[in-house]
Amino acid sequence: MKNWIRENPFCLEKSEVSFLWALRLKGLDFLPEFESRVKGKGLIAKEWVDQSKILQHDGVKGFLSHCGWNSVTESISAGVPILAMPFMAEQYLNARFVAEEIGVGLRILSRGGSVRGYVAAEEVEMKARELMGGGKVAEEVSKRVAEWGGAAHDAMKEGGSSWLTLDLLIEDVMEKSTD
Repeated sequence: MKNWIRENPFCLEKSEVSFLWALRLKGLDFLPEFESRVKGKGLIAKEWVDQSKILQHDGVKGFLSHCGWNSVTESISAGVPILAMPFMAEQYLNARFVAEEIGVGLRILSRGGSVRGYVAAEEVEMKARELMGGGKVAEEVSKRVAEWGGAAHDAMKEGGSSWLTLDLLIEDVMEKSTD
């Protein structure tokens, strides 16, 4: 990811969408100049941020994510559409799920349309505009993530399916620990 950031930071700037970019990488020489150019449009956080709280803010309309499962569930639960840009492991499967199976986001593809490989800055720029632009695709993705977010919220509230399943797990563990 570090190499991608060094080579492609300007896709966010060129997309002309407002953004918060959380980075914890050192030695990114381009940042001071980049920050001055995107002032008023982009904000760069260089320390830890509470991703879940940020996603729940009303001003957040999209999330560029590597598609780790925690990030996916936090975004869906907050009702925020996802720009899926996986880097490794199960993230590719999660990105496919997000974009192709449940339709709560858009998939950023590598050059040549493959699922792995080099991601061009122009692809990120185009997909960010598509998701944030308010067109038909953005409306459909927003509608789908609202549906799934509502279902996720219902599952996690007291008496919901996740709540009940956790209760069953706790009961099972308690029974096994007394045996």
